[in-house]
Amino acid sequence: MTNAHDYAKTHKEQFLEQLKDWVHIPSISTDPTRKGDVQRAAEWLAADMRRVGIENVEVLPTAGHPVVYGDWLNAGADKPTVLVYGHYDVQPADMEDGWDSNPFEPVERDGKIYARGSSDDKGQAFIHIKAAESLLTNGGKFPVNVKFLIEGEEEIGSEHLVTFVTANRDRLKSDICVISDGAILSIDQPAIVYALRGLVYMELEVHGPSQDLHSGGFGGTVHNPAQALAEIITALHNPDGSVSVPGFYDDVVPLSDEERAELRKTDWAVSDWQAATGASQPWGEAAYTLRERIGARPTLEINGFASGFYGTGAKTVLPAKALAKISCRLVANQNPEKIYQLVRDYVAKITPPTIRSEVRMIHRGDPALVELHIPAMQAAISAYEKGWGKRPVFMREGGSIPIVADFRRELGVPVILMGFGLHTDGAHGPNEHFTIEMFYKGIDTAIHFYEDVAQIKS
Repeated sequence: MTNAHDYAKTHKEQFLEQLKDWVHIPSISTDPTRKGDVQRAAEWLAADMRRVGIENVEVLPTAGHPVVYGDWLNAGADKPTVLVYGHYDVQPADMEDGWDSNPFEPVERDGKIYARGSSDDKGQAFIHIKAAESLLTNGGKFPVNVKFLIEGEEEIGSEHLVTFVTANRDRLKSDICVISDGAILSIDQPAIVYALRGLVYMELEVHGPSQDLHSGGFGGTVHNPAQALAEIITALHNPDGSVSVPGFYDDVVPLSDEERAELRKTDWAVSDWQAATGASQPWGEAAYTLRERIGARPTLEINGFASGFYGTGAKTVLPAKALAKISCRLVANQNPEKIYQLVRDYVAKITPPTIRSEVRMIHRGDPALVELHIPAMQAAISAYEKGWGKRPVFMREGGSIPIVADFRRELGVPVILMGFGLHTDGAHGPNEHFTIEMFYKGIDTAIHFYEDVAQIKS
């Protein structure tokens, strides 16, 4: 019987051609005219899952695009069950965006496959399907029980996925969830993201007079809402860059010495940070490194500011209102609803009596943190060591993937983020690509992961 790792190596070119067939389908979830293509991509995946031996494969409808489900549950009750999540929908892509080749006609150049969805996320999700094929071929078997949940709406916010998960808790019941939809540090250095920030997004609107006024007739007697908004915004931070909202940091879990040591391994050099941002020098809490500020500290950012006249020329208007868009990136144990209430109440407290203010929540997402020493994380570490020949480093990401926290909340399982892409893959941009070596190493590493998870005692 062929060893799964050997099978993956001898069939790697075939796997790559299959991936090309899948990314050829323009499954753009945000485009209503592509609804048929999204369905076609789901059906293509389901057919391949059935072909490789995955059982109970279904294309399940939602209120939007369908979910592809399949499982293989023959490893035994004493073995863990792994839930594999990914998505088959992709971002829009046109030649006019700056592509060097048709985004849905995959081509190979310089050891990479160029196509929309090649990295985000068809290529990375397909890694697990090909690992399954390698394990199940020639009468083989998975060393664990496995369930696949591949959705078609991630690029539009997974609008209907939580409803699906809630309605299918029993079907999706598992011990571990693994998601491959991200990047490692470099082609030679694997990394595991163990924490993601959450988000609360708000609007702050300030009202003064009942209408725009002539600054010559009323300037000096009316508190200008644009000025008042700037004064309120200024008061939201302390001079050291920390957020001044009372209670904002109360629930933040302090970094352990072990975590700080791990994060130092990937800290930004100031010169690299300057090159990436174009800013002259860093800003923020000096007690924390740049990497810690990005992934382990909560923030309050002003994302937009609008008021009065800002067209060409001059207009001496005293505006009736001003608006700011504000977001808070949150870390583990912070509750978005609580942070919204703290910001709202503090703004109300510092709003001068000369104006009226209102803070409105637009949307929210929970942060996520995976403990470094749980058995599932140790299995992921071991798998990367075998697949890459090097121990992974640990990283906290400053961004948000709401579905990670949703799985933790709805299914009660730890979520392991095993990315196989690179930050340079150009996801969402022109010339998105996936390094072919990463694809092959990813399949081998995924097989190791399932083998190592099987050793976890229930």
